[in-house]
Amino acid sequence: MMALDQAKELLGAFKGRSYRFGPGVLGQAGEVVASLGRRAALVRGTFPGSDDYVAAIRSSLAQAGVSVVAEAKGARPNTPREDVRRIADELRATEPDVIVSFGGGSAIDATKAAAVLYALGGDIEDYFGTALVTRALRAGGKELVPHVAIATVAGSAAHLTKYSNVTDFSTRQKKLIVDDAIVPTRCMFDYQLTHSTPKDLTADGAFDGISHMLEVLYGAAGRPHYEKAAEIARAGLPLALEYLPRALREPDDAEARTALGLATDLGGYAIMVGGTNGGHLTSFSLVDLLPHGRACALMNPYYTVFFAPAIEEPLRLIAEIFRRANVADVDADRLHGRELGLAVASAMMAFARQVGFPTTLAEVEGFRPAHIERALEAAKNTQLKMKLQNMPIPLTSEMVDEYMRPVLEAAREGDLERVRNVS
Repeated sequence: MMALDQAKELLGAFKGRSYRFGPGVLGQAGEVVASLGRRAALVRGTFPGSDDYVAAIRSSLAQAGVSVVAEAKGARPNTPREDVRRIADELRATEPDVIVSFGGGSAIDATKAAAVLYALGGDIEDYFGTALVTRALRAGGKELVPHVAIATVAGSAAHLTKYSNVTDFSTRQKKLIVDDAIVPTRCMFDYQLTHSTPKDLTADGAFDGISHMLEVLYGAAGRPHYEKAAEIARAGLPLALEYLPRALREPDDAEARTALGLATDLGGYAIMVGGTNGGHLTSFSLVDLLPHGRACALMNPYYTVFFAPAIEEPLRLIAEIFRRANVADVDADRLHGRELGLAVASAMMAFARQVGFPTTLAEVEGFRPAHIERALEAAKNTQLKMKLQNMPIPLTSEMVDEYMRPVLEAAREGDLERVRNVS
């Protein structure tokens, strides 16, 4: 129980009164929304059982004196651009003074992006990158409509963060808005809602949170925010490693569900402290093959070997966390550099296999060599350069073919030894 309490304390310090989380908080939606506006647009998920939750939200809003002026269907998985435009159009038609999103990461990401288009107009392409929304708001003297994000899935932590992932399915490429302006004004997560989450989605979400903490920790090595990233990882990674197998065995285990909610929320805290890098960057080019968390889980062991010479301190911490969670016993004291990375990467792959995830691209149905070329090309796109810069071994676009290609080819074959380190 102490681990759960520690996680709650960290989240409380992170978000303060702007975040209400834990079993049973959904009934407070009306109070939270009414503090920001009286005419609400509700963007909602449509997962099985969602109608009952939406009815409860509507009732809570009505009791607080908030009218629902629009109810829009949320986004499909990976937040297609078309869904963002549709939601933005519904916002323009009804002119709400507060927006409420209710759903998983895709629904919340779509709402963030749609709120940008509602306030600023233009095309979503105009805002991919870092701080471009803030720049446009200042230039136009505008503000975004307040947004209350209510999460339903333990995973992306979109309700807590400055990120909105949007996919262009004509090119099968995901891109990213990164901007403090799009952080939801208020956020909520009733962990009881996750009890009905299917097993595959539960595991995908847990690995998304794990990947957030891992990648931020890697990128923080040797930087001022390392201690905070390490504190988050020490609290969050054990919860994900210990409770994911339990939640998969017993979906109604309230403690396991709460632990995963806390762990993935801490993943959201992590990506507000530092940035993700290799695993996330490549996952954006695999949207037609794998769910996001699964793609990150597949790629991160290979990037671990690539980064290993620069991240010995993070790797020793991760090895200790894996040992205490009885996932793997890595002899971190006797290993260094690449060899330490190989050992930790092997432990990560073993845990992924334990929950039935693929560990090579070749075993993923539909994988083609063209996916590697797409990923390499995307890594050179200036709209995603923050991922290259966040790497513990920063790459330029000119270095992508020389060093990222071997990582992706290693992932294709499942051969960690094929990863090439920067000399």
